[in-house]
Amino acid sequence: MTEHKANALANESSPYLLQHARNPVDWMPWGDAAFDKAKAENKMVFLSIGYSACHWCHVMERESFENEAIADYLNEHFVSIKVDREERPDIDAVYMAVTQALNDGRGGWPMSLWLTPDRKPVTAGTYFPPQDQMGRTGFMSVLKRMVELWGGEREKLVQQAAEITDWLQKQGAPEGDGELSVDALETNFKTLSNSFDERYGGFDRAPKFPTPHRIQSVLRWYKHTGDKEALRMAEHTLQQMSYGGIHDHIGGGFHRYSTDREWLTPHFEKMLYDQALLLEAYLDAFLITGNKLYSETAHNICAYVLRDLRDDGGAFHSAEDADSEGEEGKFYVWTLGELRNALGKDADLAAFTWGCVEAGNYFDESSRERTGANILHLPRTIAESAKQRDLEEDTLRRMVFEWRAKLFDLRCERERPLLDDKVLADWNGLMIGALARAGSILNEPTYLTAAQEAAEFVLTKMSDDGRLLHRYRAGKVGIKGFAEDYAFVLNGLFELYEADFNPRWLTEAERLGSDMIRLFQKSNGMLYTQGSDDDDVLIASNTNRFDGAIPSANSAGAYALVRLGRLLQKSEFTQAAEKILRCEAERL
Repeated sequence: MTEHKANALANESSPYLLQHARNPVDWMPWGDAAFDKAKAENKMVFLSIGYSACHWCHVMERESFENEAIADYLNEHFVSIKVDREERPDIDAVYMAVTQALNDGRGGWPMSLWLTPDRKPVTAGTYFPPQDQMGRTGFMSVLKRMVELWGGEREKLVQQAAEITDWLQKQGAPEGDGELSVDALETNFKTLSNSFDERYGGFDRAPKFPTPHRIQSVLRWYKHTGDKEALRMAEHTLQQMSYGGIHDHIGGGFHRYSTDREWLTPHFEKMLYDQALLLEAYLDAFLITGNKLYSETAHNICAYVLRDLRDDGGAFHSAEDADSEGEEGKFYVWTLGELRNALGKDADLAAFTWGCVEAGNYFDESSRERTGANILHLPRTIAESAKQRDLEEDTLRRMVFEWRAKLFDLRCERERPLLDDKVLADWNGLMIGALARAGSILNEPTYLTAAQEAAEFVLTKMSDDGRLLHRYRAGKVGIKGFAEDYAFVLNGLFELYEADFNPRWLTEAERLGSDMIRLFQKSNGMLYTQGSDDDDVLIASNTNRFDGAIPSANSAGAYALVRLGRLLQKSEFTQAAEKILRCEAERL
């Protein structure tokens, strides 16, 4: 591949943006300079949003953004902007709403949008192949069509962009003062029950995301009502995920989501927020049931995070990529031959235990052909495997422990997936809270110590005159914190206080709670993603009302404010939480 001179992304901090710094595309970071250039040159803006651990982002980069002909066309006809969605969740949320609205509710990354020079969206999509194929429009075809329309039907495009923006702005201004009722809790449980996968657990079919906050919601319904059906749903989901290939059976932790209904075949990226939220869910289940599977899974998550995602300063990095050596999942999968070389005479029993076969259980996503590689998983429990092979369960468990250690050492010799080493305040807040709880529930002081050190890092190194900042990397801190940062760090500090009773955490939580209300809560009661002191005003305000892969700022913020208000006996916090809930009452 030809080495190109660095583009304007070379001066950025985001690992994702730096990955694109030597593309032949003349990428620019988000900002006035890029849009001023588009206005001066009378060009449309091509906006590409993604993140470093995203498999399909890498695919589109290889196919299109490293393609000389496509890059030349982009450079001639567009001003191209790259955004890291994790660094700028506010931008991502605004344009994701557009992408989903224009694509029947579908969205994802990489996100591809075409904007007017005043930042208004004309059309949007996600991944595009470089050329037309199998009935799917190629990226080059879309580019040429947009150039044709911009040249011949510009007024129509500008009007279309204005209408989309008007719709978007109306979505960001909910009004409501509804009545709160416990009936909403029952409605929520019934909705989850209707989408529950009886065979494999979870609340979708495929692709299937863990969405641990749904599991926690079901567990809370059980604690509130004693409804054993709720407990069954939560346990079945947690067990199936722990047994499945979405769980890394060698190194611990969970991959981002499963491409199939069975939890077998993941997209292999690992995200900090998934580890934090799943840790919370397994801890909740362990507290209720005492099932050791849940505590073991929780320990495995903690081991992975503390070993592989921890910054030298005590905070936590964001993610690990899905790809290594140019292949998705290569770091994680095993051929039967590799198992035989590693485990010798035990290889056949290990293959039986972990569901491995000669042809492999990992299918190529494009061809759907077996690759010869295997994703380790448990097609049956350890007890069932031991019984079928006439072994004592404890004997097989000891053997599995030894096999894991051998395979872990061998895997460490492989090329690791790329680490996204930026530190995000919101995701660290999630991890701080989860580790604080894990330290108490699992009686493991090292987890509590890790939570304390991460909290110290966020509070001392990720603020500017008391204003929480969103991102830290390589000594550089920046981007004013969003509502999510305040809500998740506040909750993390609250959990930390409940674990060690250090009054400093409660004092800081109270300060963050007051600042969150002042900066992010508007007259309608909702928390908006951007603070009132943010200079980068977007085309529409975003409230982040919906729980997705992680809880929304409003649900997390309301929860944090209720807890804070009750403990401190301060009504300003409970009243602020009530405003959020009343605004959402009808939707609840």
